[in-house]
Amino acid sequence: MSHVSSHSPHGQSPLRTVQVLGGGSAGSSAHVRSLASGLVARGVRVSVCAPAEVDHAYGFSGVGAQHVPVPRGSDPASVAALRAACADADLVHAHGLHAALRAALALSGRRVPLVVTWHTRSHAEGARAHLLRLLERRVAKAAAVVLGTSSDLVDRARSRGARDARLAAVALPAPRTAVEYEDRDRLGHKARAELGAADRPLLMAVGSLERHRGYDTLLDAARAWRRLDPVPLLVIAGEGPLRTVLQRRIEVEGLPVRLVGRRDDVSELLVAADLALLSSSWESRSVLAQEALHARVPLVATAVGGIPELVGDAAELVPYGDPEALAEAVARLLGDPARRELLKEKGVRQAATWPTEDETVAQVLSIYDELTQPRPL
Repeated sequence: MSHVSSHSPHGQSPLRTVQVLGGGSAGSSAHVRSLASGLVARGVRVSVCAPAEVDHAYGFSGVGAQHVPVPRGSDPASVAALRAACADADLVHAHGLHAALRAALALSGRRVPLVVTWHTRSHAEGARAHLLRLLERRVAKAAAVVLGTSSDLVDRARSRGARDARLAAVALPAPRTAVEYEDRDRLGHKARAELGAADRPLLMAVGSLERHRGYDTLLDAARAWRRLDPVPLLVIAGEGPLRTVLQRRIEVEGLPVRLVGRRDDVSELLVAADLALLSSSWESRSVLAQEALHARVPLVATAVGGIPELVGDAAELVPYGDPEALAEAVARLLGDPARRELLKEKGVRQAATWPTEDETVAQVLSIYDELTQPRPL
């Protein structure tokens, strides 16, 4: 652990940092809360600039940080509010591409180091994809250090002109699936009864109902699962623009699938599941993948982005957009209890290799110290 910012020797004032969040995905918001908590415990002053509703959900002041309400990116007052919040900062750390662009604009003309964490990759097509590349280049060049949550994000940052891009240690803060194991059967039974899967296999997918999640592929695979006996039920927890289209397909094709909307009891639903499914076109450190392995729920996932690096050999990996491979992997696992048990054990071992919250904070703090120490003449 670094000695300077942690203990502020020789009467130096504590390191003053500003964490910048946009709308904040669940993963990045939880990461910032965990980071703020660890930094405050080590004597660092932390302000978190985020929309009021994100603070309401994650309670940054509850871990000793100061919350500065900053409107969402599309609001013209956002950059001005950020500029004021960063007035006396020693270092600014932005999370996500849009938050990083606003931070770079707010710091324009100031010699304050900017650290950027890329938690995920934005999805765009056509003209928007070109704009996205320009945005990524602007952010990569403005940052003193870019932290990527997976190796391919680090490579992407370098290709966009980042001076210094590194793999970030990112812990899953206090997994919601750390449900007491003796409660699992009771919780599982209750959840399965509620979902209508008391006497059939339960498959669980979680995530916003958007195109890049690959739910079309899941529904294609669900057609094949109708041949199984008993027919498994696929439950998708999440909300989003594709809800109407997906619901119509489920009804027209008579698919064994339920959309249950956004849920605050995902951990209970997950521990009730026989398998967790991840069908995205790209993921970095998928929260669902991490929670499934922590919860001893076998995972079938697409071999994209940071997923193979994250799960190792502790999940069944299938190509993206291949419903036959997905359907076959699920059918094979449902028919092979020994393989499911093996994946559970491998999952626990793999999860033990992931960074802890302490290791995450230690890496970030060492980077902060590196960027704020006076350079020897």
